[in-house]
Amino acid sequence: MARYTAFFVIAINIEDAREILIDIMESCNLDLIYQTPSSLIAREAIGQVSISQLVTLEVVFDTATSTDTEIKMTVVLKNEELPLQPDNHCRQMFELVSEIMINHRQWVLLESMTL
Repeated sequence: MARYTAFFVIAINIEDAREILIDIMESCNLDLIYQTPSSLIAREAIGQVSISQLVTLEVVFDTATSTDTEIKMTVVLKNEELPLQPDNHCRQMFELVSEIMINHRQWVLLESMTL
């Protein structure tokens, strides 16, 4: 199973971040399938890649330390594909989502770290 994780600290409130993240998901061909007050989960739409390559994106907000002006979140992209190649589909999607999040104009990125 391929799995890539990143951590972000962003200067924005959690509700605005949720809306922006859903837009980012849609722009990356990911459909929101589940949400709670502290998380969002999206899955890649069927039809572009094989079933084992379909990517799931999980965003978990650290609601215990989030404030009205700053949130911390962990982003995980994973699929069932074995990461035999360093440039596999899951890695490509991780790079795409991370780049969009880092460069997004509607928030200020305070910190990011890839795990």
